Amino acid sequence: MVTPPNSPSPGAQSQGSPPKVGSLRPEMARTDAPETRPIKADVKNLSFYYGAFKAVKSVTLPFYEKAVTALIGPSGCGKTTLLRCFNRMHDLYPGNRYEGAIHLFPSGVNIIGPEASPIEMRMRVSMVFQKPNPFPKSIFENVAYGLRLRGVRSRRELEGLVEQALKGAALWDEVKDRLRDGAYGLSGGQQQRLCIARALAVEPEIVLFDEPTSALDPIATGKIEELIEDLRTRVTILIVTHNMQQASRISDYTAFMYLGELIEYDRTARIYTNPSKPLTEQYISGRFG
Repeated sequence: MVTPPNSPSPGAQSQGSPPKVGSLRPEMARTDAPETRPIKADVKNLSFYYGAFKAVKSVTLPFYEKAVTALIGPSGCGKTTLLRCFNRMHDLYPGNRYEGAIHLFPSGVNIIGPEASPIEMRMRVSMVFQKPNPFPKSIFENVAYGLRLRGVRSRRELEGLVEQALKGAALWDEVKDRLRDGAYGLSGGQQQRLCIARALAVEPEIVLFDEPTSALDPIATGKIEELIEDLRTRVTILIVTHNMQQASRISDYTAFMYLGELIEYDRTARIYTNPSKPLTEQYISGRFG
């Protein structure tokens, strides 16, 4: 059973070497404070199948508004599969199947239900992938792409919204004089921030990050983490990461998955200092396997 964020943890003290509370943001140390922020998305008994293979198994957990939730666990545990349910990426391939529900608030629409339009869901829930994937277009047109799909036609409006998105991705000052240049001329870190700008341009309610810094150097990684820190005040963020230190630095909540199941979910401070499940403690402390 998953321990809710505002419940005392029954687990024993961690015996490994996870990050200490002092390495987390100060507000995250208050692990027993009641949760007051609203739920943005509520996952209920979610299962997902690749054909006959059940990759996600009856997962239930909340995602809080304007907070960062990290999904951690070994490769193949279902993290990215869960993440891609949120913007219906699995619909692009035949034989895939959902069970359960993901309710998006305040509307309450079931993201994976037949009443939800996959195209609309991809506008409301944007995704940034593991490797930068800019379109073979100019910097400007990369960001404007989703805006055009949404029906924005005015050149002046497009220019204003593109600038706003590039500023939101901390990229404007670096590219404002070469917006007509091809996106492939940017560095890897700049390309990833361009993809973030493209995701932000359509004003999504949730942004999904699938290991967004795994292909970047430490300097570029630091810039992306700073950007996520800034974005948390404006949008709900779900991030898949294999980097335990990164998860401890940037997330408010952490969900640990293994073999398609949710093993433990709680505030990051508690997960990293006093996990309730032995399997979580082993993974966090590097003694897993």
